[in-house]
Parts: sequence; structure tokens; C-alpha cells
Amino acid sequence: MKSNFSPSIETQQEALKIAKATQKPGQTKEQTKLIAQGIEKGIVQYKKQHKEKTRQAGKAKKKAKKVKLVELDTKIQPNNENIQISVLQTKSPLIISWALLILSWIGFISYIAQL
Repeated sequence: MKSNFSPSIETQQEALKIAKATQKPGQTKEQTKLIAQGIEKGIVQYKKQHKEKTRQAGKAKKKAKKVKLVELDTKIQPNNENIQISVLQTKSPLIISWALLILSWIGFISYIAQL
């Protein structure tokens, strides 16, 4: 099974360098070339796997960030409800204060009117 992907010149040179470094005495140039091709395939496969792992890690990081944002959004919403409840609770004493003020003025005016 041949792939359409051809290794870069740097990969070919690196593979040939490794093949020559591990060359045994009496090994022919053809054998060294075959070894270099095998090393090239290994390097290409490693790079593909590394690229895929990096891609998967990026996706996982993006997904984790999205989940974290949803969690933060969920945490913020109950706080808004608490704020609304506290606003309603502060309106009650305000209404009572105004009602008492109006009643006291009505009482004062009626007292003055009787004199």
C-alpha cells in the first residue's frame, strides 16, 4: 500500500544519515538505501501520528474550554436570581416606608383640619 505523501528532503537526508551511521561492514549501498527507505517510512509515520495527537489534543482543549465556559455561565445565572430576589426584598421595606409616611401625613392633615 503506497501513500501519496512523499517525505521531505530533510527527512530523506536524516534517514540516510541514520542508515549510514548504523551501517554494518560488508553492507552494500543497495542494502543501506533500503534501510534508509524504511527509516524514512518510520519518520513519516511518526510525524503523522504526532500531528494527529496534536490535533486531538487541540480538540480536547477546545472542548474543555467550551465546557468550562458553559459551567461559568451556569454559575452566573443563579447569582442573577439571587440579585433579583434581594432587589424584591429591598422593595418591600421601601413600600412600607412610603405607606407609613403617607399615613402619617394624612393623620397630620386630619388633625390640623379638626382644630
